[in-house]
Amino acid sequence: ELQQKVEEAEVLKMELQMLETERVRLSLVEEKLMDVLQLLQQLRDLNISKRALGKILLSTLESCRDPQPGKAQLFEVLDTLQQELAACELLHKQPREQAQSPQSLSNPLVISC
Repeated sequence: ELQQKVEEAEVLKMELQMLETERVRLSLVEEKLMDVLQLLQQLRDLNISKRALGKILLSTLESCRDPQPGKAQLFEVLDTLQQELAACELLHKQPREQAQSPQSLSNPLVISC
């Protein structure tokens, strides 16, 4: 009976460890998702075109087509999307340059992300 209790305790300890690992992973995904959402909000406020956003998303999905071993695919996609959005030139332009005509903002050749 004592041996059974020890085995049960070991199983519970392993389950607790797995739950803690999953909690940490979900926390990291949540943080990355918040970063992506903040960048999307900034780009929306700068009136980035839907076409440019679509190109960023498609580029992200294309680069994550073959998942890297040992990396969770969801986190990899979020991480890549966050990097692609952060690299968008529109976020790094001076306010004076942002005052250009709306035509230039919707031209995908002008916005190189």
